[in-house]
Amino acid sequence: MTQIKSTPTNGQAPILAPFVNERVPGYHEFLPLQPQPIGSLLPADKFPQNEDPPKLFEPIEIRGVKFHNRLFVAPMCMYSADEGKPTDHHFVHHGSMAMRGWGSLMVEATAVVPEGRITPQDVGLWDDSQITSHKRIVDYVHGLRGHIGIQLAHAGRKASTLAPWVQRIAEDGGWNGGVVAREEEGGWPSNVVGPSPIAFDPKYPHPVEASSEYIADLKQSWLNAVERCKQIGYDFVEIHGAHGYLFHEFVDPISNKRTDQYGGSFENRIRLPLEVAKAIRAAWDGPLFYRLSASDWLEDVLGPEKAYPGQKEEWAFWGIQQTTLFVAKLAELGIDLVDVSSGGNDSRQKIKVQPAYQLPFAEHLKKHVPNVLIGAVGIITEPTQANDILEQGKADVVLLARQILRDIDFPLEAALELGAAVAPAVQYERAWSRMVVKREHTEAPVHHNGISEVEGEEGRSSERKAKRQPPPVVHQSVP
Repeated sequence: MTQIKSTPTNGQAPILAPFVNERVPGYHEFLPLQPQPIGSLLPADKFPQNEDPPKLFEPIEIRGVKFHNRLFVAPMCMYSADEGKPTDHHFVHHGSMAMRGWGSLMVEATAVVPEGRITPQDVGLWDDSQITSHKRIVDYVHGLRGHIGIQLAHAGRKASTLAPWVQRIAEDGGWNGGVVAREEEGGWPSNVVGPSPIAFDPKYPHPVEASSEYIADLKQSWLNAVERCKQIGYDFVEIHGAHGYLFHEFVDPISNKRTDQYGGSFENRIRLPLEVAKAIRAAWDGPLFYRLSASDWLEDVLGPEKAYPGQKEEWAFWGIQQTTLFVAKLAELGIDLVDVSSGGNDSRQKIKVQPAYQLPFAEHLKKHVPNVLIGAVGIITEPTQANDILEQGKADVVLLARQILRDIDFPLEAALELGAAVAPAVQYERAWSRMVVKREHTEAPVHHNGISEVEGEEGRSSERKAKRQPPPVVHQSVP
């Protein structure tokens, strides 16, 4: 075969570049090495605007794990697992977020026992066979220099239900029955467990009361799942105690009518989650979070959280007063961060939904329990809003969920809007040249830097194409 030799036009051989596209050491296939964590601040000596960065992009270190910014991904149920094993969907879901600069990712509510799933398609970690599927995701995120944790959970009396879209499709078709998954669909309607035999709603399963033997076995199941987390390599663990699932059900007088050591008084109702938290803290050296519901939102239905009928004080439902006492005890046990949500344990709840509607609960706990980190969550959708929460000391981190599904690039867009320069993924950096601009930290952010909204190499062209015209108010195909 004839070789074709190129002849330089200037008669000289090209200068060969002695550089390499480095790979992630130890990864099973080629994966480009990120120079620094995606979403982390670029060096201030090269990017002066980072001398005084927004709080949102200040790193935070928890038990030796340095999260490179304070935009955390909240756990989001995908209802797409196969016998508890994460699937390709989960790999793409988390891998895509890992490429966008989030300070931390968190795998959705992961059942420690099979009957602890919300739906038959929930993620689980009750068996060693599930380790490999989890580890595939974790290894990829770590390959991108990101951090990822997991929320361990038990759904309690809200288990064995249909996936939300299955419910919606059925209701759209006229179905007005229950939401319980039958055995034919992989459900376990006769093995749903709660603190007391009280259903969340007539359409939900009727639970059996957890026996003392079940509780003892369950505590061991939590520890078994934590041991699997170590093998997988998760960076942190979160205990799910919110949204009407098992631990919320135990602490709440609405759903816990037991007469043994796990029911009745406030101290008895919080006993099980504290026992589990203490055991996990002893077994897990890394960061340990706890998600809780700060209120049942029942004031408009039942009156005050704490009532005084006669001479005896009684708790009517779970609210911020008990939450504050509970969080103080979690802090004493060594919980590092409390993820503050609300609601989910009583269908009569009257939630006053608005932007950052759960922030007052987080702010209250930040003020009254200062020895634990606080995470704020709930309709946080704007960069300035998220940053203000932190700058004003109302929380230590913010967690986003649905906004991520709408806008996965939120961290990079937030940096652009707030005037910080952070590292994009090297594979995507051409799309973020308008953010990675050197300027003095006292200057206003230059959002576009003379580059059109169409980013990339074409955005740098000296011969710009005319901007695309906006679409007609009514599409031309509409008669």
